[in-house]
Amino acid sequence: MISTSMFLLLIGCALVTWVPRILPFIFVRTMKLPAIVMRWLAYIPVCILSALVISNLFEKHDQLVVLNWPIFFAFLPTVLVAIWTKSLSITVIVGVVSMAAIRFLTL
Repeated sequence: MISTSMFLLLIGCALVTWVPRILPFIFVRTMKLPAIVMRWLAYIPVCILSALVISNLFEKHDQLVVLNWPIFFAFLPTVLVAIWTKSLSITVIVGVVSMAAIRFLTL
């Protein structure tokens, strides 16, 4: 059985996670943003994804930066599918399946 304090902690954690992600959408939903702001916001997902991918694609060993080969081999089909289909769902599925297959084969 879950205690009252544990339940309140879970509710608090859910609110702290949910509020900063949803509140901006609620405020901006009714506002008309300038075109330059909308154009700038369009680049944010690409920047975040690029930062995540690049930080995982390369590793630092001593003083050298080397390519993380398993990540690279999962990255290739994922990027090709992203360019070909332009579908986020299919791209994510291909990336997850590629990485799972590589990890399965390198055990």
